[in-house]
Amino acid sequence: MNLFSSAGAELLLRWLHFLSGITWIGLLYYFNFVQGPFFAEADAATRSAATQRLVPRALWWFRWSAALTFLSGALIIAKRFGEAPAGTSVATSPWGEAILTGALFGTVMLINVWGVIWRNQKVVIANAVATAGGGQANPAAAGAARRAFLASRTNVVFSIPMLFFMGAATHMPPGPITHGGMYWALLLVIVALVEINSLTAASGATTKPIEKIPGVIVTGFVLWAVVFALVKFLLTA
Repeated sequence: MNLFSSAGAELLLRWLHFLSGITWIGLLYYFNFVQGPFFAEADAATRSAATQRLVPRALWWFRWSAALTFLSGALIIAKRFGEAPAGTSVATSPWGEAILTGALFGTVMLINVWGVIWRNQKVVIANAVATAGGGQANPAAAGAARRAFLASRTNVVFSIPMLFFMGAATHMPPGPITHGGMYWALLLVIVALVEINSLTAASGATTKPIEKIPGVIVTGFVLWAVVFALVKFLLTA
């Protein structure tokens, strides 16, 4: 096992990718499946204390593990592209199509972490600190909490197909690639629709499926099934 080689460097990157990814997704599931239900049952004083002391610590690990997961994954993909023989396309290979499908979900999830969840949670945390010190409540805090919640729920939905296609790239890549352009066009539309729904819908029928834990899990597997069908009947048809 020679770590000072091209294969060794990729192994180290994969190791870092796994470690940071487990931390990121583990905290994502903790926020949605553990902390959220606890906050719904806790009294106001307990929620305030946890928001001031627990949530910032968890969010620190959450957002930086997300960044490290993205960076290490991007380096692995860049390494594969850079080492490809002249005249070949990694992007349109079975490995490339699967890994880039997973990377698309992961990239949108990273944007949600830093651009929506963390941005809005800062408002929620600041409001908890201010009110605990006797200050006035920020009327924007409730809306910020709602936006962070929907983005976090959407990341759970995206994580299910993301993890599948990341694993499938090495262990079960799609067959010979056909109709790649149509596949990517439809995939981008689907991802955009799910993401836009989380950003623009404060409440209503379109967000109802992800309000409850069973619903968000089912929605994630439905999205996985839709993308898998695109791969099966369009990308490799």
